[in-house]
Amino acid sequence: MRRLFAPNTSDSATIRDSSMGHDVSTAHPVALSIIIVNWNVWDLLRACLRSIEEATLELEGRRKKQTEPHLRILKPASAMSQNAAEPSTTVEIIVVDNASTDSSVDLLPSLFPWVRLIQSETNLGFTAGNNLGYRHARGGAIYFLNPDTELIGTSLWTLYSALRADPTIGIVGPRLQYGDGERQNNRRRFPTRWSGFWESTWLGQLWPANPWSARFHMRDWPHQIRHDVDWLVGAAMMAKREALEAIMEPNSTGPFDERFFMYSEEMDLCRRVKVAGWRNVFIPHALVIHYEGRSSEQAVARRHIHFNTSKVFYYRKYFGATWANWIRTYLLLEYRCQIGVEQLKYWVGHKPELRRNRIDVYQQVLDSHLEVKG
Repeated sequence: MRRLFAPNTSDSATIRDSSMGHDVSTAHPVALSIIIVNWNVWDLLRACLRSIEEATLELEGRRKKQTEPHLRILKPASAMSQNAAEPSTTVEIIVVDNASTDSSVDLLPSLFPWVRLIQSETNLGFTAGNNLGYRHARGGAIYFLNPDTELIGTSLWTLYSALRADPTIGIVGPRLQYGDGERQNNRRRFPTRWSGFWESTWLGQLWPANPWSARFHMRDWPHQIRHDVDWLVGAAMMAKREALEAIMEPNSTGPFDERFFMYSEEMDLCRRVKVAGWRNVFIPHALVIHYEGRSSEQAVARRHIHFNTSKVFYYRKYFGATWANWIRTYLLLEYRCQIGVEQLKYWVGHKPELRRNRIDVYQQVLDSHLEVKG
């Protein structure tokens, strides 16, 4: 097993560093830090880490067969000491575990000793978990990667080289594909004031070809070509450290705004990066498989609440409190209507257990009032 990078442990969070005790070279600078926030998805995390290892091994194998300097990227630190004069670049892997109760923290150190494991005593959420990982990362590029992803082929190098080749680019993202082979559209424009009523709502389902959703999802741009975008889905998003540092506010704990527990945080991050003068670019030649939603499926009601609360907060942040309240009022009305529909189906005896579960979930959303904190 290749050992990558042995970090320091200066952060005050509870840390269990699985690379400690190994003889790992740290003499070379770290080019790329991959940060993965995990919560109870050990099987997916294991597959993700194996795909990262295979990606670095494939690049190493190509480097040995060819002479192009760019194929020497992402060489594990343990191999660098064999020839100090050989040009090389390192990658470190950081897993932030959000108080998982499955086998993640027990099995990860033994199966992946080159991974740096940072344990949180509580579930920090996606944004704070990534910020925690960022505070420990040393790479000039930061790859925020979901645990329910798998890297395909040389996508790691493709993204990294695209990011480093152009000084105007702040963030790059790959082409995403679901586990069943279907394409996941992960490139977006920023929402307009009206997008909130049509994106992921009943209105959007009733009129899927509406112009607000079409604009939001960039349906007027072919997905096969590389192009600039407003923002990228955060399941796989690589950023320059300089771009992230440029948007850091005083007293912030990292580049993500932690008022978003999860959802909409990558839209906010990309917006701030773009406002700061950087470009966000979609790279279709890099492919990543995304088994979406496995973490959030463990807490369905909280998923609905976080998704819509983050949506309301985004609109408040960029369009003002009045418009955010309109969005919140509409979303709550929609959930009341959904409860009514589920009750009718329950009364006629159609899948009563499913209807009870959905009514309970929707009622929890109503009880939350989708109140925005911060």
